[in-house]
Amino acid sequence: MTSPLSTGQSSLMLQMTQRLPLSDTHFRRICQLIYQRAGIVLADHKRDMVYNRLVRRLRTLGLDDFGDYLGLLEANANSAEWQAFINSLTTNLTAFFREGHHFPVLAEHARKSSGEFRVWSAAASTGEEPYSIAITLADELGMAPGRWKVFASDIDTQVLEKAQSGVYRQEELKTLSPQQTQRYFMRGTGPHDGLVRVRSDLANHIEFAPINLLDKQAPIPGQFDAIFCRNVMIYFDKTTQQEILSRFVPLLKPGGLVFAGHSENFSNLSREFWLRGQTVYGLSKERS
Repeated sequence: MTSPLSTGQSSLMLQMTQRLPLSDTHFRRICQLIYQRAGIVLADHKRDMVYNRLVRRLRTLGLDDFGDYLGLLEANANSAEWQAFINSLTTNLTAFFREGHHFPVLAEHARKSSGEFRVWSAAASTGEEPYSIAITLADELGMAPGRWKVFASDIDTQVLEKAQSGVYRQEELKTLSPQQTQRYFMRGTGPHDGLVRVRSDLANHIEFAPINLLDKQAPIPGQFDAIFCRNVMIYFDKTTQQEILSRFVPLLKPGGLVFAGHSENFSNLSREFWLRGQTVYGLSKERS
């Protein structure tokens, strides 16, 4: 006969299954804190998403009240929990060669360049974007050391770890040609069957770093021939968007390009940029 659960076990199971209350006051405070730390604007309809993501942190920490969790955060501005808080509330939707019209433009821009061609992927997520950039440049410029470099950053440290590992499911490479898959990836065997890993000669051209786009002191190794900042601005308010774009200006080489997401319009935000192609921007002519 199975023994009954102890009081402590019963309490733990109840905590794991019971929905914890998220008050209006606590939700508004969460929205304020993520805006202050990461510039992300959370609308009211994101409330369930916020709950579902943060309740995991509460349960990991053994807490059963959102007020206690917020108090824990605010008690120490340098607490490691802040990074977990940010990681929980960032959205990471990406794919290899997403918005594929950008990559022929990048290849043509690289073809016309001299010296080391440098690209910044400003929201690298789990790595599909910077590796797509790297594959494009390797196809166009070859793999010689010093010919090109990709700097890949994200505010979310968890997704950056996955990006640096360079391990993906085979089916995630469906937008690559068979030649690209064979040249730039190694297939897993045995327990790793169905997985692929980015080859080191490609990965060695990419530097990963955690960067908060709001941090004016962030160590960004500019200047760049191109900056990819796609589907990021949609999470910020207009003031934050304008501040970030203004920081891009000195980080671009003359004639440099900025690639935006399909629903983003940078020329409406800043006089510094003008539309060069489909969601591709360059510095205004007086600045370039």
